[in-house]
Amino acid sequence: MENCRYLHIGTSAKEAPQAHSGCAGSNRTESRNFKRRNMMTASIQELLRQEAQAVLNIPVTDAYEKAVALIVDHVHIRKGKLVTSGMGKAGQIAMNIATTFCSTGIPAVFLHPSEAQHGDLGILQENDLLLLISNSGKTREIVELTQLAHNLNPELKFIVITGNPDSPLAQEATVCLSTGSPKEVCALGMTPTTSTTVMTVIGDILVVQTMKQTGFTIEDYSKRHHGGYLGEKSRSLCEK
Repeated sequence: MENCRYLHIGTSAKEAPQAHSGCAGSNRTESRNFKRRNMMTASIQELLRQEAQAVLNIPVTDAYEKAVALIVDHVHIRKGKLVTSGMGKAGQIAMNIATTFCSTGIPAVFLHPSEAQHGDLGILQENDLLLLISNSGKTREIVELTQLAHNLNPELKFIVITGNPDSPLAQEATVCLSTGSPKEVCALGMTPTTSTTVMTVIGDILVVQTMKQTGFTIEDYSKRHHGGYLGEKSRSLCEK
């Protein structure tokens, strides 16, 4: 920057304006970059605020107590299993919920709604319980899955996580858990972002509350989670 303030010895008068011009251009670039960084920081903070508010706006009703009671009764007591399902991004959330339940003492599997129509529906057994996720409550593959499952077992109960509690799927559910239907933080308002965040949190609520009801202990956890850091930590806690 010293070259911008002072002319080097030997710099001609004609060269001087060019030196000052280069300095000014550099300053303008730095200023624009600084503004862009500030704008992105503000945008990220607003995004986090919206997502956090969406979580706080999840409707908390007695439906959670009913859902947890169903899971405990069908899986923990009657030795059925929890079968989760969803299409697209909701399916990824359903898969995550299933694996989390498995590690906390509730046998669970993910059933792909399309594969269910090609034989995988046979995974359903007596005392099983369905946990279905559909933001719209109208996902064709999920609606068809409920129909096919009831053809197999008319007594089969199911829990629905949805952003549309007035949908036919929600109305037919044994228990409906509403996400609160938050607006997506995606710039287009289309990509599942905020909706999948609240779905994940609702899954966490079900897992944690079920653990409390079943009395799941660190010893139980260590028997199911042998590998990695969590396996090592759980075993060390058991030894204390």
